[in-house]
Amino acid sequence: MNIISLENKLNSIENYISDFEQRNLKISKATVGWHLDHSLKVINAVISSMEKSDPNLYQDNFKFLGKLLLSLNFFPKGKAKAPKYLLPPDTILKEEIVSQLKLAKENINKIEKLDTNVFFKHPLFGNVNKKRVVPFLNAHTNHHLKIVKSILK
Repeated sequence: MNIISLENKLNSIENYISDFEQRNLKISKATVGWHLDHSLKVINAVISSMEKSDPNLYQDNFKFLGKLLLSLNFFPKGKAKAPKYLLPPDTILKEEIVSQLKLAKENINKIEKLDTNVFFKHPLFGNVNKKRVVPFLNAHTNHHLKIVKSILK
């Protein structure tokens, strides 16, 4: 489990906060802040969901597509739709990004202490357990950071 790579991605998010209002419609309809906010919402929701899950109910139904994409540390652009509760609000506040970042830094440190079979249900990949959560969060966050970098070029 490589928490350090996830910590590095959170540091990158922190460095981009000052650019949260920037946008480039050739790259994304969304602002930098939207991508930062969404990435942090996912990290916090995933870890919260895992903490609440019952490890006795875990079933390994992780799909081949998930294994492939995680092994490549890659999510294709524009192919998935996030659930509504993971979408940023219409007006994104810098203070809210900062608050979510603080929570994400606390949350990722909880992963190592979790039971092996805690999990969250991903709509395309199936159940993501402790072993796969850091690669999942790394790939997802990396996907949005690449978009942010493209917006700011």
